[in-house]
Amino acid sequence: MADQLIPRREMQFQLYEVLNTQSLCEKARFEEHNVETFNAVIDMAEKMAEELFLPHNAIADKDEPTFDGKKVTMIGEVKKAFDTYRESGFIAGHFDYEDGGMQLPVTIMNACAGYFLAANPSTTAYPFLTAAAANVVKHFANEETKQAFLPKMLTGDFTGTMALTEPHAGSGLADIRTSATLNEDGTYRVKGSKLYISAGEHELSDNIVHLVLAKIPGGPAGVKGISLFVVPKYRLDEDGNPGPRNDVTLAGLIHKMGYRGTTSTALTFGENGDCHGYLVGEPHQGLRYMFMMMNEARIGVGYGAAMIGYRGYRYSLEYAKDRTQGRAAPKLAPEDEATPIINHGDVRRMLLAQKSYCEGGMALCLYGSTLIDALETEEDTAKRTEISQLLELLTPVFKAWPSEFGPKANDLAIQILGGAGYTREYPVEQCWRDNRLNPIHEGTNGIQALDLLGRKLWQSEGKGLQVLLARVSGDMKAATTPRAQVLAAKLKPYLDQLGGLIQQAAGDLRSDKQAVLLTNASCFLNVFSACVVSWIWLRQANVAEQALLTGASGQDGDFYEGKMAAAEYFLNWELPLVKRDIEVITSQEPTCENVKASYF
Repeated sequence: MADQLIPRREMQFQLYEVLNTQSLCEKARFEEHNVETFNAVIDMAEKMAEELFLPHNAIADKDEPTFDGKKVTMIGEVKKAFDTYRESGFIAGHFDYEDGGMQLPVTIMNACAGYFLAANPSTTAYPFLTAAAANVVKHFANEETKQAFLPKMLTGDFTGTMALTEPHAGSGLADIRTSATLNEDGTYRVKGSKLYISAGEHELSDNIVHLVLAKIPGGPAGVKGISLFVVPKYRLDEDGNPGPRNDVTLAGLIHKMGYRGTTSTALTFGENGDCHGYLVGEPHQGLRYMFMMMNEARIGVGYGAAMIGYRGYRYSLEYAKDRTQGRAAPKLAPEDEATPIINHGDVRRMLLAQKSYCEGGMALCLYGSTLIDALETEEDTAKRTEISQLLELLTPVFKAWPSEFGPKANDLAIQILGGAGYTREYPVEQCWRDNRLNPIHEGTNGIQALDLLGRKLWQSEGKGLQVLLARVSGDMKAATTPRAQVLAAKLKPYLDQLGGLIQQAAGDLRSDKQAVLLTNASCFLNVFSACVVSWIWLRQANVAEQALLTGASGQDGDFYEGKMAAAEYFLNWELPLVKRDIEVITSQEPTCENVKASYF
């Protein structure tokens, strides 16, 4: 089916009509770019995604990587796609010219990423993890380590991973046991085990650079004692090329429900006592450094969930237009022709829900990308602080909301295809399996809820929330057209109730109701996220209705009407669903807190 990925009209709308991304060309960092160069890079990404990534997505899912005890083997199409990606310069797309990069905005690079994520998230993981790891090396490693590894990571000759999780410690990083002992030569000897390390072993690159969290003996307890190390698969020789194998061993591959084309590994470090690691930055600051990678990854996870959801949505949309079944009122007689199922109201409901989830998630995460670009280019210190505070506050939402609703969109796509959707002959079931990982990794959505309610809301005395509310208020005032005004009026009472919940939470966190509140943190995240995404849809509606009132017609008119319909659906159908969550928090509902393990 045609146009399975992201329609260019949608991408142009998000980038240039809603986000005004072209204004970044006025900033010194991006002054050598213009809309033409932005679009040329997106053109290249779309072409590569369609021609090299999409065709083997189902093949890599069926024929997943294997390990014979010595070597990992995978289908050849993955290597071909990876090599074309790296040779095109995409790994270094956002990096400085002096590093060999294209110095493109994060917003444009994420626009490009959308095509790869929709086409084939498994193969895309290898270069994406490499770019994220390279960014940590660039910002925090010493010059010697940077020179040794960064250039080849940016060309894709070396790939990267992040190794956090251990068999006994998933999200509880305070409990990691991997150790790093200082050696006489200034390097460290790393010893421990890591689990679920994506891209932890393969033959796609000459070397794999693991970013490993470990504790230096004698350091502070808990997370304050965590340090970060570069641990390569191969140590480097005097010329900087891969030399002897480092003491990093693949214990085995993990077989996943989805994302099967990405190796998920159990790694052992220092089994023979000779795993060389290189300290990144200062001792005991590893978690702070790694959170740079993790926070970017969290936006990437949310965006990826929206894009995988979008792939399923586009496929089910085309299917609904082609598949004839039943008859639609008023032509219900047996002699009337069967109708495409898109003419059935319930199918349109499911399509509209998918559209609101996926385009809402896409717009949300691209907005997050603009905050990163603004943070890099804003010269006013006070404004930079505001942007940073807003980015910190919204990061749990960027990760959790799309990763919750992207799989829901995929579930609806399966439902639209009916029995066909439940078979592996059609791609929508794989989309759901791939997407189901996203509410789990890079911090489960339950952890995002605790992070938002227990920490992010109150950082810098709530300044991030103040910035957010000011921006929401500005867009509500900008809703001067008739339908947009109705949407703004729909949102206002929920914002008022959210304000009340935040005031109540401030008191509950200091009282004996703290445990009940934190147990119900996911309810708060639901309310907060629904309000934020409603605002994101209001922003899109403001642009769309203005375009309709100034004469947009034909295909353009239909496009903008589709935007209005999705915005109206979200605020009329989805936003009111949080009333239950509001009631749970307001009433300090204790059921989940009071239930004991012995009751199950």
